[in-house]
Amino acid sequence: MYRTYLPLETIPLALVVAFFLLGAAAVHAEFPEVSKLPSRPDLPDPLTMFDGERVLTKEQWIKKRRPELKALFQHYMYGFMPAAPDKVEAKVEREDAKAFDGKATLKEVTISFGPPDTPKIHLLLVVPNNRKAPAPVFLGMNFNGNHTLVNDPAVRLPTAWMPPGAGVKDNRATDAGRGTQIDVWALEQSIDRGYAVASFYCGDVDPDRPDVREGVQPHLRKKGEEPGPHDWGTIAAWAWGLQRAVDYLRTDKDIDKDHIAVVGHSRLGKAAIVAGAFDERIGLVIPLQAGCGGTSPSRGKVGESVKVINQHFPHWFDATFTEFNDHPDRLPFDQNCLAALVAPRPLLYCCAVEDTWSNPQGQFAMLQSADAVYRLLKAGGLEAKEMPEVGHLSDGVLGYYIRPGKHSMTKGDWKAFLDYADKHWGKPGV
Repeated sequence: MYRTYLPLETIPLALVVAFFLLGAAAVHAEFPEVSKLPSRPDLPDPLTMFDGERVLTKEQWIKKRRPELKALFQHYMYGFMPAAPDKVEAKVEREDAKAFDGKATLKEVTISFGPPDTPKIHLLLVVPNNRKAPAPVFLGMNFNGNHTLVNDPAVRLPTAWMPPGAGVKDNRATDAGRGTQIDVWALEQSIDRGYAVASFYCGDVDPDRPDVREGVQPHLRKKGEEPGPHDWGTIAAWAWGLQRAVDYLRTDKDIDKDHIAVVGHSRLGKAAIVAGAFDERIGLVIPLQAGCGGTSPSRGKVGESVKVINQHFPHWFDATFTEFNDHPDRLPFDQNCLAALVAPRPLLYCCAVEDTWSNPQGQFAMLQSADAVYRLLKAGGLEAKEMPEVGHLSDGVLGYYIRPGKHSMTKGDWKAFLDYADKHWGKPGV
Protein backbone atom coordinates (compact mmCIF):
# COMPACT_ATOMS: atom_id res chain seq x y z
CA MET A 1 0.00 0.00 0.00
CA TYR A 2 1.30 3.45 -0.94
CA ARG A 3 1.88 5.77 1.99
CA THR A 4 2.66 9.46 2.15
CA TYR A 5 5.16 10.26 4.89
CA LEU A 6 4.76 13.68 6.46
CA PRO A 7 7.31 15.67 8.42
CA LEU A 8 6.50 15.51 12.11
CA GLU A 9 5.85 19.25 12.35
CA THR A 10 2.86 18.85 9.99
CA ILE A 11 1.20 16.29 12.26
CA PRO A 12 -1.28 17.88 14.68
CA LEU A 13 -0.16 17.45 18.27
CA ALA A 14 -3.63 16.16 19.13
CA LEU A 15 -3.05 13.23 16.80
CA VAL A 16 0.20 12.29 18.52
CA VAL A 17 -1.39 12.55 21.96
CA ALA A 18 -4.46 10.63 20.81
CA PHE A 19 -2.24 7.74 19.83
CA PHE A 20 -1.26 7.18 23.45
CA LEU A 21 -4.82 7.55 24.64
CA LEU A 22 -6.44 5.29 22.07
CA GLY A 23 -3.65 2.86 21.12
CA ALA A 24 -2.00 1.82 17.88
CA ALA A 25 -5.09 0.18 16.44
CA ALA A 26 -7.05 3.44 16.60
CA VAL A 27 -4.57 6.09 15.52
CA HIS A 28 -1.38 5.77 13.49
CA ALA A 29 0.80 8.88 13.30
CA GLU A 30 3.22 8.71 10.35
CA PHE A 31 6.85 9.81 10.35
CA PRO A 32 9.41 10.16 7.54
CA GLU A 33 11.04 7.05 6.11
CA VAL A 34 14.45 6.30 7.58
CA SER A 35 16.17 7.10 4.26
CA LYS A 36 14.69 10.60 4.41
CA LEU A 37 15.99 11.37 7.89
CA PRO A 38 19.08 13.62 7.90
CA SER A 39 22.31 12.49 9.50
CA ARG A 40 22.82 13.90 12.98
CA PRO A 41 26.48 13.35 13.88
CA ASP A 42 26.01 15.04 17.27
CA LEU A 43 23.85 13.75 20.08
CA PRO A 44 20.23 14.86 19.59
CA ASP A 45 19.16 17.44 22.16
CA PRO A 46 16.20 16.23 24.24
CA LEU A 47 15.03 19.86 24.50
CA THR A 48 14.93 20.49 20.74
CA MET A 49 11.77 19.47 18.93
CA PHE A 50 11.88 17.45 15.71
CA ASP A 51 11.10 20.64 13.76
CA GLY A 52 13.91 22.56 15.48
CA GLU A 53 11.79 24.46 17.99
CA ARG A 54 13.51 24.88 21.35
CA VAL A 55 11.70 23.69 24.48
CA LEU A 56 11.87 26.49 27.02
CA THR A 57 9.11 25.73 29.51
CA LYS A 58 7.76 22.86 31.58
CA GLU A 59 4.46 23.14 29.70
CA GLN A 60 6.21 22.72 26.33
CA TRP A 61 7.99 19.63 27.61
CA ILE A 62 4.83 18.02 28.98
CA LYS A 63 2.45 18.88 26.15
CA LYS A 64 4.73 18.75 23.10
CA ARG A 65 8.22 17.27 23.45
CA ARG A 66 7.46 14.38 25.81
CA PRO A 67 4.59 13.00 23.62
CA GLU A 68 6.74 13.55 20.53
CA LEU A 69 9.67 11.56 21.94
CA LYS A 70 7.41 8.71 23.05
CA ALA A 71 5.98 8.48 19.54
CA LEU A 72 9.42 8.65 17.91
CA PHE A 73 10.86 5.89 20.11
CA GLN A 74 7.93 3.61 19.33
CA HIS A 75 7.89 4.34 15.60
CA TYR A 76 11.59 3.89 14.92
CA MET A 77 12.84 1.59 17.67
CA TYR A 78 10.69 -0.27 20.20
CA GLY A 79 7.41 -0.52 18.29
CA PHE A 80 4.02 0.74 19.38
CA MET A 81 2.56 -0.81 22.51
CA PRO A 82 -1.18 -1.41 22.73
CA ALA A 83 -3.25 0.65 25.11
CA ALA A 84 -3.68 -0.62 28.65
CA PRO A 85 -6.35 -3.33 28.83
CA ASP A 86 -9.87 -2.29 29.75
CA LYS A 87 -9.75 -4.83 32.55
CA VAL A 88 -6.88 -6.33 34.53
CA GLU A 89 -7.77 -9.04 37.04
CA ALA A 90 -5.60 -10.36 39.83
CA LYS A 91 -6.01 -13.42 42.01
CA VAL A 92 -3.88 -14.20 45.06
CA GLU A 93 -3.24 -17.92 44.58
CA ARG A 94 -1.22 -18.46 47.74
CA GLU A 95 -0.17 -16.42 50.76
CA ASP A 96 2.42 -17.34 53.38
CA ALA A 97 2.56 -14.88 56.29
CA LYS A 98 5.59 -16.59 57.83
CA ALA A 99 8.08 -16.45 54.96
CA PHE A 100 11.74 -15.73 55.68
CA ASP A 101 11.41 -16.98 59.27
CA GLY A 102 8.38 -14.80 59.83
CA LYS A 103 9.93 -11.57 58.58
CA ALA A 104 7.78 -11.33 55.44
CA THR A 105 4.55 -12.32 53.79
CA LEU A 106 4.97 -14.10 50.47
CA LYS A 107 2.19 -13.91 47.89
CA GLU A 108 1.79 -15.61 44.53
CA VAL A 109 -0.53 -13.56 42.34
CA THR A 110 -1.93 -14.40 38.90
CA ILE A 111 -2.55 -11.32 36.73
CA SER A 112 -4.94 -11.76 33.79
CA PHE A 113 -5.72 -9.41 30.90
CA GLY A 114 -6.74 -9.51 27.26
CA PRO A 115 -8.63 -12.37 25.56
CA PRO A 116 -9.16 -15.50 27.70
CA ASP A 117 -6.26 -17.43 26.15
CA THR A 118 -3.71 -14.63 26.67
CA PRO A 119 -0.73 -15.82 28.78
CA LYS A 120 -0.92 -14.67 32.37
CA ILE A 121 1.66 -12.98 34.57
CA HIS A 122 2.54 -14.95 37.70
CA LEU A 123 3.86 -12.43 40.21
CA LEU A 124 5.89 -13.29 43.28
CA LEU A 125 5.52 -10.61 45.96
CA VAL A 126 7.32 -10.51 49.31
CA VAL A 127 6.33 -7.80 51.79
CA PRO A 128 8.07 -7.09 55.12
CA ASN A 129 5.88 -7.84 58.13
CA ASN A 130 7.61 -5.42 60.50
CA ARG A 131 6.20 -2.15 59.18
CA LYS A 132 3.80 0.59 60.23
CA ALA A 133 2.51 1.52 56.78
CA PRO A 134 2.25 0.15 53.23
CA ALA A 135 5.70 -0.75 51.92
CA PRO A 136 7.56 0.77 48.97
CA VAL A 137 8.27 -1.90 46.38
CA PHE A 138 10.89 -2.84 43.81
CA LEU A 139 9.37 -4.47 40.73
CA GLY A 140 11.45 -6.39 38.22
CA MET A 141 11.38 -9.37 35.90
CA ASN A 142 13.61 -12.37 36.41
CA PHE A 143 15.34 -14.58 33.83
CA ASN A 144 14.81 -18.01 35.36
CA GLY A 145 11.46 -18.17 37.15
CA ASN A 146 10.10 -17.11 40.54
CA HIS A 147 11.09 -20.45 42.05
CA THR A 148 14.76 -19.55 41.64
CA LEU A 149 14.50 -16.47 43.88
CA VAL A 150 13.50 -18.25 47.09
CA ASN A 151 14.09 -21.47 48.95
CA ASP A 152 10.44 -22.45 48.95
CA PRO A 153 9.29 -25.75 47.39
CA ALA A 154 5.71 -24.47 47.17
CA VAL A 155 6.43 -21.62 44.72
CA ARG A 156 4.94 -22.32 41.32
CA LEU A 157 7.19 -23.48 38.49
CA PRO A 158 6.76 -21.47 35.27
CA THR A 159 5.33 -23.41 32.33
CA ALA A 160 6.47 -21.09 29.53
CA TRP A 161 9.48 -21.87 27.31
CA MET A 162 12.79 -21.17 29.04
CA PRO A 163 16.33 -20.90 27.64
CA PRO A 164 18.97 -23.41 28.81
CA GLY A 165 20.16 -22.85 32.36
CA ALA A 166 20.31 -24.28 35.86
CA GLY A 167 17.41 -26.64 36.45
CA VAL A 168 16.06 -26.31 32.90
CA LYS A 169 15.29 -29.49 30.96
CA ASP A 170 13.97 -29.48 27.41
CA ASN A 171 13.40 -25.72 27.74
CA ARG A 172 11.13 -26.15 30.75
CA ALA A 173 11.75 -25.30 34.41
CA THR A 174 12.23 -28.12 36.91
CA ASP A 175 12.57 -28.39 40.68
CA ALA A 176 16.36 -28.52 40.27
CA GLY A 177 16.33 -24.77 39.64
CA ARG A 178 14.79 -23.86 42.98
CA GLY A 179 16.78 -21.28 44.95
CA THR A 180 19.54 -20.93 42.35
CA GLN A 181 19.12 -17.12 42.13
CA ILE A 182 18.82 -16.34 45.84
CA ASP A 183 22.11 -14.42 45.91
CA VAL A 184 21.22 -12.53 42.72
CA TRP A 185 18.01 -11.07 44.12
CA ALA A 186 18.96 -11.01 47.81
CA LEU A 187 15.32 -10.60 48.81
CA GLU A 188 16.00 -10.81 52.53
CA GLN A 189 18.23 -7.72 52.37
CA SER A 190 15.35 -5.67 50.95
CA ILE A 191 12.91 -7.07 53.53
CA ASP A 192 15.27 -6.16 56.38
CA ARG A 193 15.38 -2.58 55.11
CA GLY A 194 11.62 -2.24 54.83
CA TYR A 195 11.11 -2.74 51.09
CA ALA A 196 8.81 -5.16 49.32
CA VAL A 197 9.99 -6.90 46.14
CA ALA A 198 7.80 -8.11 43.27
CA SER A 199 9.05 -10.22 40.39
CA PHE A 200 7.84 -12.41 37.55
CA TYR A 201 9.45 -14.57 34.89
CA CYS A 202 9.98 -12.53 31.71
CA GLY A 203 8.79 -15.50 29.66
CA ASP A 204 5.30 -15.05 31.09
CA VAL A 205 5.04 -12.08 28.71
CA ASP A 206 7.51 -13.04 25.99
CA PRO A 207 9.79 -16.11 26.02
CA ASP A 208 12.67 -14.17 24.39
CA ARG A 209 13.07 -15.91 21.08
CA PRO A 210 12.25 -14.76 17.55
CA ASP A 211 9.19 -17.02 17.43
CA VAL A 212 6.84 -15.13 19.77
CA ARG A 213 3.80 -17.40 19.41
CA GLU A 214 4.03 -18.25 23.12
CA GLY A 215 4.03 -14.60 24.18
CA VAL A 216 1.24 -12.07 24.64
CA GLN A 217 1.73 -10.18 21.34
CA PRO A 218 -0.25 -12.45 19.00
CA HIS A 219 -3.16 -12.48 21.44
CA LEU A 220 -3.38 -8.70 21.47
CA ARG A 221 -3.69 -8.09 17.73
CA LYS A 222 -6.40 -9.04 15.30
CA LYS A 223 -6.60 -12.74 14.46
CA GLY A 224 -4.46 -13.63 11.48
CA GLU A 225 -2.80 -10.20 11.39
CA GLU A 226 0.97 -10.26 10.86
CA PRO A 227 3.27 -7.85 12.73
CA GLY A 228 3.90 -4.58 10.88
CA PRO A 229 7.15 -2.58 10.67
CA HIS A 230 6.22 -0.51 13.73
CA ASP A 231 4.64 -3.22 15.90
CA TRP A 232 6.12 -3.81 19.33
CA GLY A 233 9.10 -6.05 19.86
CA THR A 234 10.09 -8.06 22.91
CA ILE A 235 11.58 -5.12 24.86
CA ALA A 236 8.32 -3.16 24.53
CA ALA A 237 6.29 -6.25 25.40
CA TRP A 238 8.28 -6.76 28.58
CA ALA A 239 7.85 -3.08 29.46
CA TRP A 240 4.12 -3.39 28.87
CA GLY A 241 4.05 -6.46 31.12
CA LEU A 242 5.77 -4.50 33.90
CA GLN A 243 3.02 -1.90 33.57
CA ARG A 244 0.39 -4.61 34.06
CA ALA A 245 2.15 -5.63 37.27
CA VAL A 246 1.99 -1.97 38.33
CA ASP A 247 -1.77 -2.13 37.70
CA TYR A 248 -2.00 -4.83 40.36
CA LEU A 249 0.51 -3.41 42.84
CA ARG A 250 -1.41 -0.15 43.03
CA THR A 251 -4.40 -2.10 44.33
CA ASP A 252 -2.57 -4.16 46.98
CA LYS A 253 -3.18 -2.67 50.43
CA ASP A 254 0.26 -3.79 51.60
CA ILE A 255 2.02 -1.70 48.92
CA ASP A 256 2.62 2.05 48.85
CA LYS A 257 1.25 2.82 45.37
CA ASP A 258 3.16 6.10 45.22
CA HIS A 259 6.51 4.40 45.75
CA ILE A 260 6.87 1.75 43.05
CA ALA A 261 10.39 1.34 41.68
CA VAL A 262 11.23 -0.67 38.59
CA VAL A 263 14.53 -2.49 38.28
CA GLY A 264 16.06 -4.82 35.71
CA HIS A 265 19.39 -6.29 34.65
CA SER A 266 20.80 -6.36 31.10
CA ARG A 267 18.02 -6.91 28.54
CA LEU A 268 15.49 -6.71 31.34
CA GLY A 269 17.10 -3.40 32.29
CA LYS A 270 16.23 -2.15 28.80
CA ALA A 271 12.62 -3.09 29.47
CA ALA A 272 12.76 -1.47 32.91
CA ILE A 273 13.78 1.95 31.62
CA VAL A 274 11.25 1.79 28.76
CA ALA A 275 8.52 0.97 31.28
CA GLY A 276 9.62 3.76 33.58
CA ALA A 277 10.04 6.29 30.78
CA PHE A 278 6.54 5.63 29.43
CA ASP A 279 4.62 5.13 32.70
CA GLU A 280 4.65 7.97 35.20
CA ARG A 281 3.06 5.80 37.89
CA ILE A 282 6.52 4.29 38.32
CA GLY A 283 8.28 6.50 40.84
CA LEU A 284 11.92 5.41 40.55
CA VAL A 285 13.86 3.65 37.79
CA ILE A 286 17.01 1.50 38.03
CA PRO A 287 18.26 -0.17 34.82
CA LEU A 288 21.37 -2.19 35.69
CA GLN A 289 23.95 -2.61 32.90
CA ALA A 290 21.24 -2.15 30.26
CA GLY A 291 23.68 -1.21 27.47
CA CYS A 292 22.79 -0.69 23.80
CA GLY A 293 19.08 -0.30 23.20
CA GLY A 294 18.60 0.79 26.80
CA THR A 295 20.98 3.12 28.62
CA SER A 296 23.99 3.36 26.27
CA PRO A 297 24.13 5.60 23.20
CA SER A 298 23.15 4.10 19.85
CA ARG A 299 25.83 6.36 18.37
CA GLY A 300 28.42 4.94 20.76
CA LYS A 301 31.69 3.50 19.50
CA VAL A 302 32.28 1.27 22.54
CA GLY A 303 30.68 -2.11 23.16
CA GLU A 304 27.56 -3.39 21.45
CA SER A 305 26.29 -1.56 18.36
CA VAL A 306 22.83 -1.15 16.85
CA LYS A 307 23.83 -3.48 14.01
CA VAL A 308 25.14 -6.22 16.28
CA ILE A 309 22.16 -6.12 18.65
CA ASN A 310 19.70 -6.29 15.76
CA GLN A 311 21.57 -9.18 14.14
CA HIS A 312 21.67 -11.22 17.34
CA PHE A 313 18.25 -10.28 18.72
CA PRO A 314 16.01 -9.33 15.80
CA HIS A 315 12.87 -9.73 17.90
CA TRP A 316 13.78 -7.19 20.59
CA PHE A 317 12.88 -4.11 18.56
CA ASP A 318 10.50 -3.24 15.76
CA ALA A 319 11.44 -4.03 12.16
CA THR A 320 12.14 -0.37 11.40
CA PHE A 321 15.07 -0.24 13.84
CA THR A 322 17.14 -2.49 11.57
CA GLU A 323 17.21 0.31 8.99
CA PHE A 324 19.54 2.19 11.34
CA ASN A 325 22.09 -0.66 11.50
CA ASP A 326 24.67 1.23 9.45
CA HIS A 327 23.28 4.71 10.12
CA PRO A 328 22.57 5.20 13.85
CA ASP A 329 23.39 8.87 13.26
CA ARG A 330 20.04 9.16 11.45
CA LEU A 331 18.05 8.34 14.57
CA PRO A 332 16.03 11.43 15.54
CA PHE A 333 16.85 10.65 19.19
CA ASP A 334 19.37 8.74 21.26
CA GLN A 335 19.15 7.08 24.65
CA ASN A 336 19.73 10.40 26.39
CA CYS A 337 16.18 11.20 25.30
CA LEU A 338 14.90 7.99 26.90
CA ALA A 339 16.57 8.98 30.17
CA ALA A 340 14.97 12.41 29.85
CA LEU A 341 11.51 10.82 29.59
CA VAL A 342 11.92 9.60 33.18
CA ALA A 343 12.19 13.20 34.42
CA PRO A 344 11.52 14.45 37.04
CA ARG A 345 11.58 11.06 38.79
CA PRO A 346 14.77 9.53 40.28
CA LEU A 347 16.85 7.54 37.78
CA LEU A 348 19.92 5.49 38.70
CA TYR A 349 22.35 3.98 36.19
CA CYS A 350 24.45 1.12 37.57
CA CYS A 351 27.44 -0.39 35.78
CA ALA A 352 30.49 -2.62 36.30
CA VAL A 353 34.11 -1.79 35.46
CA GLU A 354 34.71 -4.90 33.35
CA ASP A 355 31.37 -4.68 31.55
CA THR A 356 32.76 -2.64 28.65
CA TRP A 357 30.18 -4.22 26.29
CA SER A 358 27.57 -2.08 28.07
CA ASN A 359 29.67 1.09 27.63
CA PRO A 360 29.72 2.56 31.18
CA GLN A 361 31.20 5.88 30.00
CA GLY A 362 28.49 6.18 27.35
CA GLN A 363 25.81 5.59 29.96
CA PHE A 364 27.19 8.40 32.10
CA ALA A 365 27.14 10.69 29.04
CA MET A 366 23.44 9.92 28.56
CA LEU A 367 22.73 11.15 32.08
CA GLN A 368 24.80 14.27 31.45
CA SER A 369 22.65 15.09 28.43
CA ALA A 370 19.36 14.33 30.22
CA ASP A 371 20.35 16.66 33.06
CA ALA A 372 19.02 19.71 31.18
CA VAL A 373 15.47 18.31 31.18
CA TYR A 374 15.60 17.59 34.90
CA ARG A 375 16.86 21.14 35.52
CA LEU A 376 14.06 22.58 33.36
CA LEU A 377 11.55 20.72 35.51
CA LYS A 378 13.31 21.98 38.67
CA ALA A 379 13.96 18.42 39.83
CA GLY A 380 17.69 18.72 40.45
CA GLY A 381 19.82 16.55 38.21
CA LEU A 382 23.22 14.90 37.89
CA GLU A 383 25.37 16.29 40.69
CA ALA A 384 28.48 14.35 39.62
CA LYS A 385 30.53 16.38 37.12
CA GLU A 386 32.49 13.29 36.12
CA MET A 387 32.13 9.55 36.62
CA PRO A 388 32.28 8.85 40.37
CA GLU A 389 34.89 6.63 41.93
CA VAL A 390 34.35 2.90 41.76
CA GLY A 391 32.06 1.77 44.55
CA HIS A 392 30.71 5.28 45.22
CA LEU A 393 27.01 6.08 44.72
CA SER A 394 26.77 9.61 43.33
CA ASP A 395 24.41 12.22 44.72
CA GLY A 396 21.56 13.71 42.72
CA VAL A 397 18.19 12.61 41.38
CA LEU A 398 20.14 11.40 38.34
CA GLY A 399 22.38 8.87 40.04
CA TYR A 400 25.34 6.82 38.87
CA TYR A 401 27.08 3.85 40.42
CA ILE A 402 29.92 1.70 39.08
CA ARG A 403 31.42 -1.24 40.91
CA PRO A 404 34.25 -3.68 40.30
CA GLY A 405 33.40 -6.87 38.43
CA LYS A 406 31.54 -8.05 35.39
CA HIS A 407 28.08 -8.17 33.84
CA SER A 408 25.85 -9.50 36.63
CA MET A 409 23.38 -8.55 39.35
CA THR A 410 24.64 -8.99 42.89
CA LYS A 411 23.74 -8.43 46.52
CA GLY A 412 26.07 -5.42 46.39
CA ASP A 413 24.07 -3.94 43.52
CA TRP A 414 20.91 -4.31 45.58
CA LYS A 415 22.56 -2.46 48.46
CA ALA A 416 23.18 0.45 46.04
CA PHE A 417 19.55 0.27 44.88
CA LEU A 418 18.32 0.42 48.47
CA ASP A 419 20.70 3.23 49.43
CA TYR A 420 19.53 5.24 46.42
CA ALA A 421 15.86 4.68 47.25
CA ASP A 422 16.51 5.72 50.85
CA LYS A 423 18.10 8.97 49.61
CA HIS A 424 15.17 9.96 47.44
CA TRP A 425 12.19 8.39 49.19
CA GLY A 426 13.41 8.36 52.76
CA LYS A 427 13.93 5.20 54.78
CA PRO A 428 10.76 3.11 55.09
CA GLY A 429 9.04 3.40 58.44
CA VAL A 430 9.78 -0.03 59.84
